[in-house]
Amino acid sequence: MNIFTTKAAITITCHKRITPYVEQEVNALGFTVEHRFITGVRISGTVNDCIKLNLNLRCASQVLYRLKEFEASNADTIYNNLVSYPWESILPEGGYFSVTSNVSNETINNNLFANLRVKDAIVDRIREKTGKRPSSGAELTGAVFNLFWKNNHAEIFIDTSGNSIARHGYRKIPGLAPMLEALASATIYATRWNRTSPFINPMCGSGTIAIEAALIATNRRPGLFRTNYAFMHLQGYDDAVYLKEDALLEEQIIDVPELRIIATDYSERAIENAKKNAIAAGVAQLIDFKVCDFADTEVPPDAGGILFVNPEYGERLGQVKELEETYKRIGDFMKQRCGSYYGYVFTGNLELAKKTGLKASRRIEFYTSTIDCRLLEYELYAGSRKPKEE
Repeated sequence: MNIFTTKAAITITCHKRITPYVEQEVNALGFTVEHRFITGVRISGTVNDCIKLNLNLRCASQVLYRLKEFEASNADTIYNNLVSYPWESILPEGGYFSVTSNVSNETINNNLFANLRVKDAIVDRIREKTGKRPSSGAELTGAVFNLFWKNNHAEIFIDTSGNSIARHGYRKIPGLAPMLEALASATIYATRWNRTSPFINPMCGSGTIAIEAALIATNRRPGLFRTNYAFMHLQGYDDAVYLKEDALLEEQIIDVPELRIIATDYSERAIENAKKNAIAAGVAQLIDFKVCDFADTEVPPDAGGILFVNPEYGERLGQVKELEETYKRIGDFMKQRCGSYYGYVFTGNLELAKKTGLKASRRIEFYTSTIDCRLLEYELYAGSRKPKEE
C-alpha cells in the first residue's frame, strides 16, 4: 500500500471550541468533512492530501492519517495487533520515529506505557523483517505514530505533522501569556472583519493577533515558516509533491493596498518584540506599531473596521481589582473613539467585561489553555445612536 496515494480516514485535531474554524478552512481547501467532534474533524484522503493540509491550516494542531483500527482490552493486545503490521513499508531503513498517544483505558494509568508497547511492536516487526533496529525517541523530528485508545477501541495513525502546527513558527519572542497562534487565527475568523477595512489592536503584546490578521488578509499560510514535517520521514515521500505545494504558498499571497493594521502597547519592549515577530512573519511593512496607552491608539474615523483587544483578566497576569478601571476605560474608548466599528474583547473574566459598560451583541466561546474564555462582540455606532449599556 502506498500511503501517499491511498485514501484513508484523516483526523485533523484542534483545541476545544476551534472545530468550526478548522472545518471552515478544510472546506475552503476543497475537502469534505465527514464527521466533526469537540476537538477536530475527520475527512478521507491520502498522505499527499495531508501535505496540503499541514501547509495551509491555521487553526489545526495535528493531521493524523489512520493506518488501522481494532479492539484492544489491554496493552498486550495493542502490541499483538501492531507487531503484525508492515511497518517496514512505512518507515525507511535507518529511520527514526516517535510515538505519541491519547489513552483512556482502565488498564492503563500511564500513557508512556502504552507508547512503549507501540514502540516495541514497531521495533520488533522491523527487526524481524530487516534484521536492523530503527531508532526511536521523544523528539518529534522524524516519523511520528499516534495511538488513540478509548475504552476498548484503538486506532493507530501516522501523525503527519510532528510538532504541532498550531504554532506557526514565526514567533521568536512570545512575551508574557501569549495567545496560541491557532487560537488567534480562530478568534479573527470569528469576527466580522472583511480583511480590507482597518484592524485596530491595542494592548498588542508580542503582536500575535495583529500578525495573524496581516497573514490572513494577505493569504500567507503557516507553511511559509516551517521546513520540517513528520510526513517527510516516511517511506515513499516525494519531495516534488511537497515543493509543488510549497510553491503555491508564495503564488497565492495577495496584495491589499489600502490595508491598515494598527497595533499599540504601552511597553516599549513589547513593541520591539512584536516588530521582530512581524519581521519573521514577513508582514512588518503591513502593521503600524506604536508605543502608547491604548486609549491613544489611532482609529481611522468612519472606516467600519474592527477593534480587537485582549486585556489581562486576572487569571495569570494582573489583579482583578486593579483591572476594573482598565475595562471601564476600554469601554469608554470604544464608545468615544470607535463609532462605525465592531469592537471585540477577548477575556476569561466576564465579571470584568461588565465594567466596559457595554452590552455584547455576541458571546463566542473559546478556551485558552484551561481557561474558559469569551470573545465579546460590540456593535459601536457612529453619530447620535449610542451603544446599549448594561
